[in-house]
Amino acid sequence: MTVLIAGGGIGGLTLALSLHQIGIRAKVFESVAELKPLGVGINVLPHAVRELIELGLHDRLDTAGVATRELAYFSKRGQPIWSEPRGLEAGYKWPQFSIHRGTLQQILLEAAIERLGHENILTSHHLSGWTETSDGIRASFVDRTSGKPAGDYDGAVLIAADGIHSAAREKFYPNEGLPIWNGRILWRGVTTAKAFLSGRTMIMAGHETLKFVCYPISKNPDRDGNFQINWIAERHMPPTYQWRREDYNRTARLEEFLPWFADWTFDWLDVPGLIRDCSHAFEYPLVDRDPVSQWTFGRITLMGDAAHPMYPVGSNGASQAILDARVLTREIQTHGPTGAALKAYEAERRPATTDLVLLNRRNGPEQVMQLVEERAPDGFDEVTDVLSRQELEEIAANYKRVAGFQVEGLNAKPPILQQIKLPPREAAL
Repeated sequence: MTVLIAGGGIGGLTLALSLHQIGIRAKVFESVAELKPLGVGINVLPHAVRELIELGLHDRLDTAGVATRELAYFSKRGQPIWSEPRGLEAGYKWPQFSIHRGTLQQILLEAAIERLGHENILTSHHLSGWTETSDGIRASFVDRTSGKPAGDYDGAVLIAADGIHSAAREKFYPNEGLPIWNGRILWRGVTTAKAFLSGRTMIMAGHETLKFVCYPISKNPDRDGNFQINWIAERHMPPTYQWRREDYNRTARLEEFLPWFADWTFDWLDVPGLIRDCSHAFEYPLVDRDPVSQWTFGRITLMGDAAHPMYPVGSNGASQAILDARVLTREIQTHGPTGAALKAYEAERRPATTDLVLLNRRNGPEQVMQLVEERAPDGFDEVTDVLSRQELEEIAANYKRVAGFQVEGLNAKPPILQQIKLPPREAAL
């Protein structure tokens, strides 16, 4: 029978492609009327890139994204704290890609249409309910724009990959309420600008209260020699700040946050210039949800942000959704599309992502910047006078361990999914 997937984001589409790879029919239901390349930049880490490469997507990713060379942390004065190679330069067998989120989603969508057929990617289908049947599950959908029913569909299992505002999670946890906001706001944009540092560097500067992140997401320069630079400005707001929750994702007003970064002009990066030259930026609250004790209920389970929404610390949100999809596919390959497969998937992924959600709340590897700010707010001559080399290395290594992408361990780890190769256009059974 068919696996029903509620949500056509990165996790849902990766799951559909993975199921097709092992010969299982899948059908994707997306709430919006049209899947457009929206959003800003993200990083896909080597353990997740590995899985996308196993889906035959390397060339598309390499064409559209930037193979990240290094990650570097700086103080609010632009002084270097810590840097480490990333992807192939770090010794991984697979690259790390910086890419526009919408571009990655389009790559997955185009591959899904090619392999599963357009008829199995349905838009304007918002999950409204489900009932278990004698041999599977029946899911009901509505068109959110019109409010009219969009149909009922029978499948073997239902996977809720419908994001941080998951309709399925809300039914399981009706008293959970809105995502948890910790007082921090993100302003995100993409600016056409000159390359900085190595040209493939991801940087983080500042500290827990005020931070700036940026990295290139275009591989080739335009005719003026400029690249697309993705940036994130972050501020921990004072307790008196009244955030407009009804404007969850709204157009940013530069005058509201640019003054905090006005003097962040370093000899290697002009932060206020990047912000000013952005044609359009968005405001987001930094939110997550508390880990829950159960994802699987009979023939339905949660995955991706529906299961474990986390702070975008350590570049792990999309990567963890991709890993969810591959582990779930492996368990379906082992147990068939059954409740037993869903439970086996949860048994592996829920503890791992719970640890990561909690670690990200403590700023993950970015805590090195906060330690420097606390110990040397007025700057330093040598960072090792402030933070020992051992502390720096331990923080970086611990995050890789929890997130599951230590170099030696990942390189030696067998593939998650033992593949059954099918021609791209062959219908899944």
